[in-house]
Amino acid sequence: MITAPGHEAVSAVRLTTGGDLLCTHLAVHGTTRLTGGCIAGEFDLEGAHLSSPGGTALDAYHMQITEDLTFHPGFRAGGKVILSGAKVAAAIGFCGARLDNPGGTALEAVDVTVSRNFDLGVGLTANGGITLDGTHIGTRLSLHDATVVHPTGTALSLRLTQARETDLRTRTAIDGSVDAGNAQLGVLYDAPATWPARLRLSDTSYDALATPLTATERLTWIRRSPDSYLPQPYEQLAAAYRRLGHEDEARTVLLAKHRRRRSGLRLHARVWGYVQDATVGYGYRPTRAALWLMALLALGTAFFSAHPPTPLEAAKAPPFNPLFYALDLLLPIIGFGQKGAFAPHGIGQWIAYTLTTAGWILATTVTAGVSRALSRQ
Repeated sequence: MITAPGHEAVSAVRLTTGGDLLCTHLAVHGTTRLTGGCIAGEFDLEGAHLSSPGGTALDAYHMQITEDLTFHPGFRAGGKVILSGAKVAAAIGFCGARLDNPGGTALEAVDVTVSRNFDLGVGLTANGGITLDGTHIGTRLSLHDATVVHPTGTALSLRLTQARETDLRTRTAIDGSVDAGNAQLGVLYDAPATWPARLRLSDTSYDALATPLTATERLTWIRRSPDSYLPQPYEQLAAAYRRLGHEDEARTVLLAKHRRRRSGLRLHARVWGYVQDATVGYGYRPTRAALWLMALLALGTAFFSAHPPTPLEAAKAPPFNPLFYALDLLLPIIGFGQKGAFAPHGIGQWIAYTLTTAGWILATTVTAGVSRALSRQ
């Protein structure tokens, strides 16, 4: 064991090797600093125990490694592990490792470039946050079966991270928030049972969702964001469903987007939003307009059959037809010559006003819905 508590126990800044650097079962109490090192082979820390509680256990900032960077199995770190700026030509593996930095960052791997996998799963335990901001991963980022605990802050930060595949099926739900803002996650693997309570998906993109879930289930995923209304997560999810040919699910997501936006609008805009929602579902439920039209038409026809209006000029008035009279009131553009020839009275006048107003509302909302549908094409 190398011991220098509170100090640099190992200082190998800009270390250069012509082959592998094997540090298996190394035990260090104090900081191990390898900043700017260049390893022409594998860097292996299997079974090592690096301890600097409250400080930095391993500083491998800007290291260059031509093969694997291996921390598994049995690696333990008490304090922060820093890999920021590192370039690894093969893979990074933390399977079965334990990282302890309670209340702080357990693993800082910002702007790391790794050509193959970045494996933080299969038994990894991190008591502290994991930060992977800006990291570029050639193939797969995996936290499968990992345990991450940082309840007071961001337990997992993936801002601007890029990977072809991302596996977030942790052993249990991550204890703390997850920030995937502006990340490009490729094919995303996840599971509802392990979704974090707080999940930020601002401008997050993914090529596909590997777990088949309904739009209703996925909407609960989006709503875990602590942010106010953001349209992009809804549009990204709708696009994913469209790529699968699930147009109905995509419409459900986009309808939910408008409902979420409505909650932050002023009163008059919210009222108009409720009208659009009830009549045509913001253009995503066009059959509702037909149902409303048929219901109002049936109401008007039944009423005016029992209470026919008075002809304005009996000698010139066409034969009264309650069906076409109700249609004349409902349709603001098309005319059948009934509305101008007859005058309702009493409650019939209010029924006529209601049908005319409802017709204009339906026409306006249908037009808005069609315009919205055309703008999506």
